[in-house]
Amino acid sequence: MNFHILTLFPEMVLNGLNTSIIGRACEKGLLSIEAINIRDFTKDKHKKVDDYPYGGGAGMLMQAQPIYDAYLDVVSRIPTRQRPRVIYVTPQGSVFHQDMAKSLANEQDLIFLCGHYEGVDERVLEEIVTDYVSIGDYVLTGGELPAMVMIDAISRMVPGVLSNEDSGETESFHDHLLEYPQYSRPEEWHEKKVPEVLLSGHHANIEKWRLEKSIERTKERRPDLYEKYRKSLEENQ
Repeated sequence: MNFHILTLFPEMVLNGLNTSIIGRACEKGLLSIEAINIRDFTKDKHKKVDDYPYGGGAGMLMQAQPIYDAYLDVVSRIPTRQRPRVIYVTPQGSVFHQDMAKSLANEQDLIFLCGHYEGVDERVLEEIVTDYVSIGDYVLTGGELPAMVMIDAISRMVPGVLSNEDSGETESFHDHLLEYPQYSRPEEWHEKKVPEVLLSGHHANIEKWRLEKSIERTKERRPDLYEKYRKSLEENQ
């Protein structure tokens, strides 16, 4: 799978993503991540990519031309006639979730547009963007961190990226349930003991305990997710 990130800060995203599991997946050829510097495509001799918004207002706006030309450069190198999906990371978009990560992991190429300043000229968004996506109801200084969050989550759904094929499916949010509590050695720490069932070797009992704890934790910490879980049970009865 190939990620193409249109950004003003390529070092930021590359340094953050070329490590740990994602970095190893890139070394194996399972993923490729490139950061395209939007400034490289401006026609301004001072490498300027922003200007004042028409109608007034605070701050500067990213101009359409450099973004569009950076986009065209990426598209020209994608060996498919199908228009790639372009994700603009914005608080105005649909909230990112695990099912969206799974869906996007089926794409061969994804382009992320990282905005800055007070936003991006609406005309280029209309021209190239296919998906408006948010990671939450708050404002950050730029789109790089949200893009990195989404790329990390999407990458984990790509076959072969995780060493354990099941781990991507059994973590938090699978089937609308949070992950169960987990424990490692030693068996007792700060007078807290590992639950006996996990030491029993009885796999059926362990799975039952884990499900019970997942349900209990979800109901307590994420009642919105628990409601989805409850409704899915009713629909499957």
